[in-house]
Amino acid sequence: MQHITDQKNLIPSQIVEFLDRYIVGQKEAKRSVAIALRNRWRRMQVGEDLKDEISPKNIIMMGPTGVGKTEIARRIAKLVHAPFLKVEASKFTEVGYVGRDVESMIRDLVDISVQMSRQIKTIEVKPKAHEAAIQRVLDILVPPTRIKADAEQAIRDDAKLRESFEKKLRAGDLDERRIEIKIGQKSAGPHIEFLPMGGNEGMDLGEMMKSFIPRQAKPRQVTVKEALRLLTEEEADRLVQVDDLKAEAVKRVEETGIIFLDEIDKIASKEGRNTSGEVSREGVQRDLLPIVEGSTVNSKYGPIQTDHILFIAAGAFHFAKPSDLIPELQGRFPIRVELQSLNKSDLTRILTEPKNSLIRQYTALLATEGVDIAFSDDAIDEIAEMASQVNEKTENIGARRLYAILEKLLDEVSFSAPELTGQKVPINRAYVQERLKGIVQDQDLSRYIL
Repeated sequence: MQHITDQKNLIPSQIVEFLDRYIVGQKEAKRSVAIALRNRWRRMQVGEDLKDEISPKNIIMMGPTGVGKTEIARRIAKLVHAPFLKVEASKFTEVGYVGRDVESMIRDLVDISVQMSRQIKTIEVKPKAHEAAIQRVLDILVPPTRIKADAEQAIRDDAKLRESFEKKLRAGDLDERRIEIKIGQKSAGPHIEFLPMGGNEGMDLGEMMKSFIPRQAKPRQVTVKEALRLLTEEEADRLVQVDDLKAEAVKRVEETGIIFLDEIDKIASKEGRNTSGEVSREGVQRDLLPIVEGSTVNSKYGPIQTDHILFIAAGAFHFAKPSDLIPELQGRFPIRVELQSLNKSDLTRILTEPKNSLIRQYTALLATEGVDIAFSDDAIDEIAEMASQVNEKTENIGARRLYAILEKLLDEVSFSAPELTGQKVPINRAYVQERLKGIVQDQDLSRYIL
């Protein structure tokens, strides 16, 4: 795992190069997040007396939908294995109103971090857990022989037989053989979280109840291969130290957590208005302020310090602007970048250049049915042209328009794919125009179909 302390060689130019594999254009936004990420590593290198004083350089991204705001934030989090959460600011309500309070996003981020830490720890102990699972399966295949009925331990006098079975087991010769195993059933009790008013930490009553209710072992008839998988998972759960895992998860959130606040423009209050809606939006901003500034949030894993969580806010800002946010919140987002709308050239590149380009995705999907679809250059050009036209005539949804167009374009092929196994389907300009031109030209149809 590449943690925040291991990023000495992860320089901004490399971060931008990584983002270029998945996102077309938007150089300024990529540079901003790359610098913010590098500043995290720099903060870890300064002296203890100054480390806690350095706050993250939060970012506001301005741009229409479908231009890559969310994807940029998601990809950098994945690059450094940081806990990442995307939330819509418009879903929060001021404390006292019905809805979700802003502190819930921190608790959700910690839950994500715990799952990440559990997965990492499980991978670390998997070899040891697998060996324990093999021994448990061997105990079923070659039951121990007892010398006395009241002997405390089984004495094995069949070492050669066990050794023979172990060789076959490791070689996979016994994978399809069916055996009976006993697997502890995980508790399916309700999740109840208690957060005391003014307390230092909450507690999860569901977790507490698990410690009092023993796991019941349920016998199951499975293949040896399946038994090894199930028993390895059970042994891994036993080997993972839950307390250490939770402490690591909390530290991971506090040092490397990233929260993407989408639709931040929806809670901006326009000057001069004094409606109840404007009051509520400003209330949400004031509730967000202490979280972004740095405060302590209670959770079932203990208190969470938000001082060094990186916040990336985003919005289209069609009817509002960043200056409509309350001044205190504006000051906590010192970096502002504007993402550009996508033109035909950008849409053409999105179809072919990224590592996960749409053309590659659809080609791979239909290849599973034995159908080889081949897009010509003029077909890709026509698709991009049509997407650009529809975005201009109707609502501009950026690259998301390409999904709708490709789905409509390949509708017939996708439906008939099982009957087209072994065939090659060429997609050229004429094919694209035949399938889509009438819809694109009819503005009313475009609104409902594309």
